[in-house]
Amino acid sequence: MTDPMILSGTADIDSLRQSLIAGSLQVQQQIIPQLSNLGNEGLDVLMEFLQQRCEHPATWIDGKAYQVLYNSDAPQVKEFLLKCFPEGIVPLKSECGIDYNPLQQLLAVQDFQAADLVSIQKMCELAGPMAVQRKWLYFTEVGNAPIIDLQTINNLWLVHSEGKFGFSVQREIWLSLGKNWESLWPKIGWKSGNNWTRYPNQFTWDLSAPKGHLPLSNQLRGVRVMAALLSHPAWSKSNKI
Repeated sequence: MTDPMILSGTADIDSLRQSLIAGSLQVQQQIIPQLSNLGNEGLDVLMEFLQQRCEHPATWIDGKAYQVLYNSDAPQVKEFLLKCFPEGIVPLKSECGIDYNPLQQLLAVQDFQAADLVSIQKMCELAGPMAVQRKWLYFTEVGNAPIIDLQTINNLWLVHSEGKFGFSVQREIWLSLGKNWESLWPKIGWKSGNNWTRYPNQFTWDLSAPKGHLPLSNQLRGVRVMAALLSHPAWSKSNKI
């Protein structure tokens, strides 16, 4: 006779699998951590989920499932990721041969402070040796950054932050405020009253931060760099990758 507890466990897994595939974003968001606590069976469902979706652009739900797997020590999971996602969940496209793998690895473990520094480094690499040497950007250099590279950096932040962080998120908020900078800074947590948020300790380096809080993208260099970034053609609908 079959143990009813085993049947119940199977039913629970099947129910969670169906909800993960067909549920709303909110439901999916709740189910992923539940599956992560169910041992190998839960991990199997997450691997199956990502494999079914690998032909489509990664969303932040895919990012959450990937993060659980990436942080697992299970041998079958490591083998699966190596085979199906050797570079991570987000395709690391670059017009200039820039390696975005270090950024993806930091974001996958939610080390947002280190990822922010790497993002600035990568943008300096896009601008050339002089920017790499000085470790910050002129606004004219931002405007010349390749569309594909900026979209890659942005997608990495979006996918690994539940859709909360990224240049496109900051742009969306900026546009919703009528491009008013003085309204934007407090909205994304970069200013409180008359006081600028001090780097690094006053910034929030986790998902409790306000939407659009990260990446900082040369925050200390003034509005012209930010204006060039948020006005870049990378965010035009006709240029989506």
